[in-house]
Amino acid sequence: MAIKAGPSSATFQFDISNEIATWRLAEDVAAVLQTGDLITLSGELGAGKTSFARALIRSATGDAALDVPSPTFPIRIDYQAAHLQLAHVDLYRISGNEDADELGLDEALETGAVIAEWPDRIDWPSVPDRLDMQFVMAGEERRIELRATGTWPARLERSRLIRALLDASGFAEAQRLHVVGDASAKAFERIVRDDGETAILMNAPARAPGPAVWPEAGNGRSYDDVAHRALDIIPFLAIGAALAEAGIHVPHIIAHDCTAGLVLSEDLGGEGVTDDKGEPVAERYEAAIDLLALMHGRTWPHTLEVDSKTYRVPSYDTDALLIEISLFADWHVPHVRGTDYSPAERRGFLEAWRSILAGLDETATTWVMRDFHSPNILWQPDESGLDRVGVIDIQDTLIGHPAYDVASLAQDARVEVGEDMERALVARYC
Repeated sequence: MAIKAGPSSATFQFDISNEIATWRLAEDVAAVLQTGDLITLSGELGAGKTSFARALIRSATGDAALDVPSPTFPIRIDYQAAHLQLAHVDLYRISGNEDADELGLDEALETGAVIAEWPDRIDWPSVPDRLDMQFVMAGEERRIELRATGTWPARLERSRLIRALLDASGFAEAQRLHVVGDASAKAFERIVRDDGETAILMNAPARAPGPAVWPEAGNGRSYDDVAHRALDIIPFLAIGAALAEAGIHVPHIIAHDCTAGLVLSEDLGGEGVTDDKGEPVAERYEAAIDLLALMHGRTWPHTLEVDSKTYRVPSYDTDALLIEISLFADWHVPHVRGTDYSPAERRGFLEAWRSILAGLDETATTWVMRDFHSPNILWQPDESGLDRVGVIDIQDTLIGHPAYDVASLAQDARVEVGEDMERALVARYC
C-alpha cells in the first residue's frame, strides 16, 4: 500500500493480487462507512468494480452469503446494513442528471451511503466525505487507486491500524462484521475466522473531555471530568485485569494497542439475562446478584498497573453523583412540564440532593461498575457457577457505595423488573 497525503485529501494505492486481497480491502472500507458517504467505482469492464462492491455490501450487512446482483438493469438496489442504509447504483445507462434525479441519490446520501459505478455519467453535488476508487488492470495484476476526501483519510488509516492488529493476532483472514454498540463514541466489530472462532474488536481512540458544563463544581468542568468517564482504553484494561485475577468472567484480552486505542478480546456472545420476549430470567438475575455479593466482599485496590502506566480508580464523589442526578433536572423535567427549571429551581433541586448524599456511609466502599444491568451482563450457558455471568462495559468503574450496583440490577433501567423480583434480589444479596 502506498499513501500520499494532501492538505484536505489523501491518495492510497493497493496492489490486488487475488480475491482475498479485494475482500480484505472491501471489509476495511465497509468497517468505517457512515451516513453521507459517497464511494465511486471507476475502471474498464472486468476490472473488478462489481466484485468489490459485492464484497463491501456483504461485509456491511454482515451476510457473507448475501445475493448482491449487478445493478446494471435495475440501476439502483438498496440494502440495510448493520448501522445504515446502502444504495448501490450503476449509472452506465444513465444519460445525464435529469435521469439521475429520479434515482433519489441526494436523499440516499442523507439517510445512508451510496456506492456508485460509472460515476462520471452525472455531475455530482459537493459531497464532503467522498472516496473515489479507480480500478486499473495491469496484465494479470490489478491495482486500486483511492482518492479520499473529508473524514475518509483518517477513517481509512484507522481501519488499516485495525487490520494490522488482526494480522498480528492470528486473525489475518478473518471476517470483520459491524456490531451495534452502546451510546458512547466506541465502535465494535465481531471478528470471525474460518474455523469458527470469534473475537470482539473495540475501537476506542483516546478523546478529549467534553465542554465545560458543570459550574456547580467551580470554574466549570466537563461531564467527563466530573463523572470520571474513561477517555482512553487504560481503565478498561486495568479494571479488566484485576477482575479477571479475582475470578470474575470479563472478556479475555487477546491483543491491544494503547496508542491506537484498540482492544481485541474474547467474544462473550449475545445471550443476555432476559428471555426472547425481553423478560428478566430469575436464575440469571440471581446469579448476577450473587456475583455482586462476591465482589462486595472483597477489598479492591485504588491503584493499578497496566502497560507500565499507573491507573488510579476514581472515587464516586458527591459531584459525580450530583452531575448524574442533574440529568433528571436537565432532561426529564422539561420533557414532562414543557419548560426548564429556572436557575433558582435547579440550584434548589441539587442542594436538596447534596444534603441527602451527605448522609452516605463513606466507610462502605467497593468497586462500583455503574452500568451493572441487562445490556452489560452476558449469560454464558456452557459455564458453571458465577462463571456464567459475563461482565462487559467496565471502564467507568469507580470506588463507591455498594448499593449503587445492587439498585442498577434490581431496578434495571432497560427491563421491567417486578417489585417481587426486586425485593427477592435485594434480600438474596443481603
